[in-house]
Amino acid sequence: MKLALIQMQSSVGQVEENIAKASPLIDEACAQGARLLVLPEFWSTGYFPLSIDYGFYDLADSEDGHAMACVKTKVREHGVHIVSTIYERQGPGLYYNTAMLVNPGGEIVSKYRKVHVPARRGLEKLYYRGGSKFPVVEVEGWRVGMMLCYDSLFPEPARCLALGGAELIVVPFGASTTEGSIWDQLMMTRAFENGAYVAPCNAVGPLQMPDGEPFLLGGKSLIADPNGKIVAQADATEESIVYADLDLQEVHDVRNRYFMFRDRRPDTYGVITTATEDISG
Repeated sequence: MKLALIQMQSSVGQVEENIAKASPLIDEACAQGARLLVLPEFWSTGYFPLSIDYGFYDLADSEDGHAMACVKTKVREHGVHIVSTIYERQGPGLYYNTAMLVNPGGEIVSKYRKVHVPARRGLEKLYYRGGSKFPVVEVEGWRVGMMLCYDSLFPEPARCLALGGAELIVVPFGASTTEGSIWDQLMMTRAFENGAYVAPCNAVGPLQMPDGEPFLLGGKSLIADPNGKIVAQADATEESIVYADLDLQEVHDVRNRYFMFRDRRPDTYGVITTATEDISG
């Protein structure tokens, strides 16, 4: 299966402009034979949670809203699957950061709501709540799971997906990947420790923090194979599309070489699910 990661720059609040930019990039990826396409986190709204502005709640949309309608049109046109992450409004006061997997018939076959919600330079906790499920679904013979951005800093989400059968984990991102960060190594590790392809699709380009300090969405979208090797990667500054032909046999071979699943000892891992206030770490 050919995978395409669409690394693009989105303007905050300019939904029509962002959709107009994404559409030809989707067409281009499909023309190159991609069967599963991934868009960055908040591709339609831009990464907005950099300041306190209750007007941003108006950017939220439903799974039947305008951005997703455009994605559904594209999957029907090209007969592909697309992962689209939007600022989702489920109801009054109920908002999520949600990755939606759309099949060639225009149906949303899986929804992943970001579990780990950060509040450091970004103020995401102000704008939406966290999800709690790690679904895995079949895409053209592959078992595919999704997680979002900050989730990748924790080993548990990727492991939950792998234990659920995921052979490919796609990760829409809207993050800085500053010089000297361990972005590459982190993604390679998530791939190797789970014997799965891991594919973070990041946004790119500068945003302005309220204090005037620039916030750079750092690109470097990549595809890491189950051996933990990067097979394709974008640079840190330019819009581009990253492609790779995935090999399911490679997943099987790695899992037959390294027995992390066979040798797991979940009976010893109780501290992982111990309530935070009951541990000292």
